[in-house]
Amino acid sequence: MFTAGAENLLRQAREIRDEELGRLCSRICALLGREDWGPDALDALRRLFLIVSATKHSRRLEQPCVELLQAALCSPTCPEQLQLLCAAVLREVSPSRSLSLTCDRVQNTQQLGLVASVLLAQGDRKQVGSVGQCALRVLESRQPEGPVLRHLLPVVSKVTNLAPDALHEEQTNTLNRRLGDWLRHASVQQGVAHSSGGFFSTPRARQPGPVTEVDGAVATDFFTVLSTGQHFTEDQWLNVQAFSMLRAWLLHGSPGGSSTPDADDRSELEGSTLSVLSAASTASHLLPPQERLREKAFEYCQRLIEQSNRRALRKADSELQKACLVEAVLVLDVLCRQDPSFLYRTLSCLRALHARLCGDPTCVRALLPVAQFFLHHGEAAAVDAEAVYQHLCTRIPAEHFHSPLLALEFVQFCRASLPLFGRHLGVLRSSFPNLFKFLAWSSPPLTAEFVALLPSLVDAGTAVEMLDLLLDLPCLTAALDLQLRSSQAASEKPLWDVSIRAASCLEAFRDPQYQALFQHLLRAKASGTTERLVPLHQLLQPLAGCARVAQCAEAVPILLQAFFAAVTQFADGTLTSQLALLLLERSDTLYEVPGYQARVHRVLSSQFLALCTRRPSLVVEQAKELLEFVGSLGGPHGGGHMLTSVVHRGADQQVFRSPGGPALRGHAVAAFGCPPHVSPPGHHRAHDHADQAGFPEPGPDPQGLSVPVEDAEPGPEPRCGLRTRRGRRASRSLAGH
Repeated sequence: MFTAGAENLLRQAREIRDEELGRLCSRICALLGREDWGPDALDALRRLFLIVSATKHSRRLEQPCVELLQAALCSPTCPEQLQLLCAAVLREVSPSRSLSLTCDRVQNTQQLGLVASVLLAQGDRKQVGSVGQCALRVLESRQPEGPVLRHLLPVVSKVTNLAPDALHEEQTNTLNRRLGDWLRHASVQQGVAHSSGGFFSTPRARQPGPVTEVDGAVATDFFTVLSTGQHFTEDQWLNVQAFSMLRAWLLHGSPGGSSTPDADDRSELEGSTLSVLSAASTASHLLPPQERLREKAFEYCQRLIEQSNRRALRKADSELQKACLVEAVLVLDVLCRQDPSFLYRTLSCLRALHARLCGDPTCVRALLPVAQFFLHHGEAAAVDAEAVYQHLCTRIPAEHFHSPLLALEFVQFCRASLPLFGRHLGVLRSSFPNLFKFLAWSSPPLTAEFVALLPSLVDAGTAVEMLDLLLDLPCLTAALDLQLRSSQAASEKPLWDVSIRAASCLEAFRDPQYQALFQHLLRAKASGTTERLVPLHQLLQPLAGCARVAQCAEAVPILLQAFFAAVTQFADGTLTSQLALLLLERSDTLYEVPGYQARVHRVLSSQFLALCTRRPSLVVEQAKELLEFVGSLGGPHGGGHMLTSVVHRGADQQVFRSPGGPALRGHAVAAFGCPPHVSPPGHHRAHDHADQAGFPEPGPDPQGLSVPVEDAEPGPEPRCGLRTRRGRRASRSLAGH
């Protein structure tokens, strides 16, 4: 969150008109044109950067201003602070046709990183390749390692992602050697603090001590990103940056996982004692550059896993431990895919790591890369990963559904790992009630992810139960809110909407009378049954106005469309009948969130229509249920739209001519309030009128069944009640039909 002063500055920057921006650019041109590098130029460039970066749309700068900014960036006499601002402004206006910057204009290596960042923002593939060549020429040189290399490493990493073929083999080998040295041979002594040169400074400053571990112990092994100290040396900064780009560089070096010339030969020996011992004992300096880097990367990741088990003294270091642990496991996964000899040196370590992580709820995010590792290598190593997936899909969503970052990572992990689940896909499918907790709590960012994931979660055995849970998804959000309210400590920051008072709901949540219904709604795995949760709908009504519940309700129609699109690909006649019956049953038992019922009824009516189109005899097979549904309607605000679609589709499909059809036709005509002399419902179809429900204007009738209807003064509606099997009379006819 910005402070009030920062918000005010941003607002002013956004409101600046083009005329005022033009005057500022003219002033900057005058200053840069006469090479006035003083405070006036610095202040003007700061203001310009604020203006061009404060809005989402790009600000257009005049050609002379852009040219002078480029000239100042490449000038050998321009101060570094001004060059930083020039590069920042040029990045904000990129991509732009006015830019003509190239690496050839760079006067010294200090400016290469800044020029490269602008060219990468410009996005020209040819220029990206040029950036990579320039950066590698600097890395190949014998210049002392310093801040220049720290600026170039991120540039090289971006280049390899945007243009993998920009570097030739010798340049790749050079960087492999350097990365290996930076990872393994960085200094373990702290850096010297920069002296201010004041009166009290003395050359007899105390010599820096060794770096320490996160728990305060003196580091006895090599330096890693988890080593701590007051000041870092340049090679230690390079160590940190080398690890940050390591995984991307390894994937670039061997995208297919078999770039080493003898990978196929060694894969035949994977798991043998000889391969493990030879890989562990081979002198690293005798290995080719790429294999040498892999060996150093393996040692580095093993060291990080050991360091992550230490108790950090500071919270920031604890968070860094978790992030480094995730990255280390991902790098080990890449190494084992590229070189199978690493697999059996990694398995024992990751088994112990998984056991430790299962008992530590604060490191739950690290379980995802561990599970991904076992998905990739479990069968090759004869590891039964069933317990890993069960724990992943059962406990994590149930206990950590309220973590938005974990929710996104978990769903993305499921999507990315679908081809790898294989015979374990049933574990994921049976856990869909648990996965939907992520969706119910964080529906806006996860809706698109679940739309893509749904086709893989649903099958013939879970379709009916999944549809029932989708319709109750806002109710699940309210129940999760109560679960947090009843379990979270009072001293912790509340995760729920504190403006909603839910004392009565909490009492019901703890009431043994409703425990079975709440347990069914909050179940972790598919039960194979559906429960009518109408009592819970009434108890949870005070939470219907919660913003999180309303957001979830808005996502349900989209998810229903995705669900039916997936189900219709495999549904047989029996499943189609079950889904149609569930639609009829649930049309009047929805959680009463404002606007939710109307949106869901529109989807259910269209999907019931699609089911009847797919199986025309469905109307007759479900005749008894349809008649009960008609008799239970309380007006057009109930399931009127869905019934309209059913009746008219029945007429179009000539279902009324089948056995039992005439009786259903007569009851349907009576249910719509039509006098006996009017033709069947197909004559005067509801979807030929643009009314408040959003139906289209009248169109041509291909079957010639429609009769013209003249506009007339409104008169009394015909009321033809329908007596149902139970002897009840409909409370209202469906007016207007």
